[in-house]
Amino acid sequence: MSNQTVAPPAGGTEVAGRVADVLLLFAGGPEYLGVSAISRELGISKAVVHRILQSLLSREMLETDPGTARYRLGPAAVALGVSALRRFNIRNAAAPALRRLRDETGETTTLSGLVGDERVYLDQFESPHEVKMTVEVGRRFPLHAGSSSRVILAFLPEERRESILARPLAALTDRTVTDEAVLRDRLAEAAREGVAVSLGERQADAGSVAAPLFGPDGDVHGAISVCGPRHRFTPETVDRYRVLVRDAADEITRNWTTRR
Repeated sequence: MSNQTVAPPAGGTEVAGRVADVLLLFAGGPEYLGVSAISRELGISKAVVHRILQSLLSREMLETDPGTARYRLGPAAVALGVSALRRFNIRNAAAPALRRLRDETGETTTLSGLVGDERVYLDQFESPHEVKMTVEVGRRFPLHAGSSSRVILAFLPEERRESILARPLAALTDRTVTDEAVLRDRLAEAAREGVAVSLGERQADAGSVAAPLFGPDGDVHGAISVCGPRHRFTPETVDRYRVLVRDAADEITRNWTTRR
């Protein structure tokens, strides 16, 4: 007879939370994940993970890799993601200003949304330059690395910001700020100026300038940025972009709040 303790059945809310956690792992992690990796990451038994995966598989939210016992997002999840992006009305409010900002700077402009305690790229307007920066729409990033992330973190409510700062700060590049005291200084600067600058902090050799976007509730819900190769982000250029990005963010916030 097995000595393993059997956990009592989880309530509906807990089960729904676990399903959401599994899906979010796929949204921000490797393309393929297996039962063991999910179990280890979320602290859920393999048996529970397997049941969740089979349920998602049956609804085409996931699909399997034919050559392995691993899973990835399926067509139903992709369709939901596309639908959500189309319905996320901040994209419509932001598009005119982002296009104009792209034309004024000659660099790629991006729109990010706050999702949980992470940031997700929602849209981009690519630079006409042959050498340029592009982003992966839908990918999640932590809130301590890069200009868009940091400017969002700077304007979060204090309790939520402190919760994020209390966690380990991973280095995405050798320029990522992982010292809490230094990061706090950067956040205070972003809050004062309404803009953040990154030179290689999230992606090596990339430069960016970002400003926050606020919703009708007055809370920060995202950010916009100008981004490109770091060598083109000279001090003079960055100073110019600070003004342009801040003005564009103010315009988008006004458009978004009046359209809702």
